[in-house]
Amino acid sequence: MENTNDRKEKSARFSRRELLKSLATLPLVGAFAYGYYKKNKYERILNSNIISELGMNQNSIEFADKPVKGKLIRLGLVGYGIRGEQLMRGAGFAHPEWIDEVMKSAIENPSDKRYDEFIEQEDLNLQVNGICDIFDVHSDRAIAAASNNGRKGTSKAVKGDIKRYKTYKELCSSKDIDAIIIAAPDHWHGPITIEAARNGKHIYCEKPMTWTVPETYIVRDEVKKNNIVFQLGHQGRQTESYIKAKEAIDKNILGKISLIEVTTNRNSPNGAWVYPIHELASEKTIDWAQFIGQAPWHEFSLERFFRWRCWWDYSTGLSGDLLTHEYDAMNQVLGLGIPKYATSSGGIYFYKDGRTVPDVLQTVFEFPDKDLTMLYSATLSSDKDRGKVIMGHDGSMLIGETLTILADRESTRYGEKINQKIIDPSQPIYSYIPGRKNVDAVSSATEKYFAGRGLLYTYRNGKRMDTTHLHIREWIDTIRSGGTTSCNIDRGFEEAITAHMGTIAYKEGRRVEWDAEKEKII
Repeated sequence: MENTNDRKEKSARFSRRELLKSLATLPLVGAFAYGYYKKNKYERILNSNIISELGMNQNSIEFADKPVKGKLIRLGLVGYGIRGEQLMRGAGFAHPEWIDEVMKSAIENPSDKRYDEFIEQEDLNLQVNGICDIFDVHSDRAIAAASNNGRKGTSKAVKGDIKRYKTYKELCSSKDIDAIIIAAPDHWHGPITIEAARNGKHIYCEKPMTWTVPETYIVRDEVKKNNIVFQLGHQGRQTESYIKAKEAIDKNILGKISLIEVTTNRNSPNGAWVYPIHELASEKTIDWAQFIGQAPWHEFSLERFFRWRCWWDYSTGLSGDLLTHEYDAMNQVLGLGIPKYATSSGGIYFYKDGRTVPDVLQTVFEFPDKDLTMLYSATLSSDKDRGKVIMGHDGSMLIGETLTILADRESTRYGEKINQKIIDPSQPIYSYIPGRKNVDAVSSATEKYFAGRGLLYTYRNGKRMDTTHLHIREWIDTIRSGGTTSCNIDRGFEEAITAHMGTIAYKEGRRVEWDAEKEKII
């Protein structure tokens, strides 16, 4: 005689058979529904057999809603181009015209939450006391944004009395400024950082940290000698999926890791640094001599001023601009440090516009002490997304704004469960999708590129937040409370040397080596 449990199990089997039979009579819908059924079944089995074993926390990153309280910090800004404007918004100061734009967009498109997110962004108790930009139009816009501490649109914003400094040295020596944000072209990062550190100013510097190898050592020495709180602008340090990725690595979920592949593909003029030229730009509105600085002299050129990333005279190329983000993400997750060897290849294959930096680059970084290689590949004329992949003996990890881990078919750790059909190597054993309910509102190809890498937004307690704001907030909190930032001067030194090794390998067509004992590229 059947007991109650037997009858229930038999009934459940019958129900599943009948369900699948009925679905089979509806070819398209049936295939979809059956796939959905199998996926849910797999996830139920996985949850009961694997998640507890992996020990991964499914909860979002814990986050203090309020920043560290403290006295007013007086900011100075050097550079108000594309990135400078974004950094100012991250600090809480938006240009009134941008407020108008996102308010209008929110009305037309309810999924665009940029205005709400900016208004809800925490007040960090900052005051902008000075700006320095060598293009008059940018200076005027920076002053308008810095004055807009009420976060108003053009109809209500008031232009304040904020000082414009003609040179970065004047700004750095000002007694009315405590901390400086640097968003100038690459060839100015090192000199401005050194000057600011010598004047005792705390520093947030956009990546890359330096333009040349020699200044890299000076930057590190001056920041440390003068007890500066330094933050390098790799806002991916705040991205939730990267933080989860490090948790997975710390728990050895992938097993022995031997290969990393990172890529940065783009396919638009803006993505290839062909930025628009402002209609009011001229020799009268631009301080050309100050722009050139220590770079080789060149006659006035609007193309070079607005599209400076295209020339080695001012730029660090793909290595300093895009590779550094990918490297820093891997350094955050894996603690790579500086590679032992670097080799590079590539060239100017698509943009025959007079540039000197390559638009295609491949670099191989070798870490023999870790039995590990990192491959970097980039093109500026195809947006084929190849992502970031960390490959281990037991599993592989795909990282972007989300995180996915798959078991390897030949895994030692998961082999038994694969044989038992508990684990399907084609399905994730762990995935982490931050608390997003709606599609992110991003408009341009460049925004989509950065959003897909977790460099525009991330999530805290299920709430979407600007990673740049979080990175600046961490810097400000550290100034007030002490300690060190996540992308501090030591991480910056590792980033700079690694990028320079890739560039030297490309320019000289040879294998470059890092002598760790002598701290020298050879």
